[in-house]
Amino acid sequence: MSDDLSSPLLFTCDDGVARLRLDRPAQLNTINTAMSQAFVAACRAIANDPSVRVVVLSGAGRGFGAGGDLTELRSGGEAAATALIEPMHEAVKMLAALDAPVIASLHGMVAGGSFSLAMACDLAIAAEGTRFNLAYVNLGASCDLSSSYHLPRVVGLRRALGIALLGESIDAAEALAMGLVNRVVPVDRLADETETLVRRFATGPTRAIGRLKRLFRESLQNDLASQLEHESAAFRDGTRSRDFGEGLDAFFAKRAPRFEGR
Repeated sequence: MSDDLSSPLLFTCDDGVARLRLDRPAQLNTINTAMSQAFVAACRAIANDPSVRVVVLSGAGRGFGAGGDLTELRSGGEAAATALIEPMHEAVKMLAALDAPVIASLHGMVAGGSFSLAMACDLAIAAEGTRFNLAYVNLGASCDLSSSYHLPRVVGLRRALGIALLGESIDAAEALAMGLVNRVVPVDRLADETETLVRRFATGPTRAIGRLKRLFRESLQNDLASQLEHESAAFRDGTRSRDFGEGLDAFFAKRAPRFEGR
């Protein structure tokens, strides 16, 4: 857990809820090397903590994030890009592999690498007025942090290419219509609506959620026969879990299940 006020990332983990808050508000939470290193360290801690049942990613201040730190990239060139990107890519892979669902809570500006990071989350909730822009092309750059992987899978290839090549801003309503986010809520309700999702997953069947995450991600590379085999194996594995037994007991008792995440 990090509560260092000088850290570019606020990381807490309590009651099964891991919270990652990008915390460079004066710089619109741009991702520099220090933030990248702090972020991957937090993700390693989460990946090694079996008590984590949900992860929440948010940004401090006026927006979720404006992407990479251009000042650092301008002065450091390729070496700075490597130092920034490689830890974040490791972190993205770890977040995808978690059983725990990862929720992006978005507001204000979501641009560049911050947009890519939001797309790497399992679910996204945005405040009204949030603006999205992949933005790389406007700087003469290609993308990072998994947007070339996740964006076509979320919105389709043609629309993803439009977002990437045109470099135009997308408002919250458009983002919802495209499937970039799952929900759009009033600004003053973002925290409460995010917490509603957090509490739902913090008491949910975490291992089953993990199996669902893997099945859906794998399905994009598998043929039907292979995917059916994966589904069968995952379902059989799940029948041995305590949560599956509890789910059945609760169904027949006509009561709400009390999942333990096991």
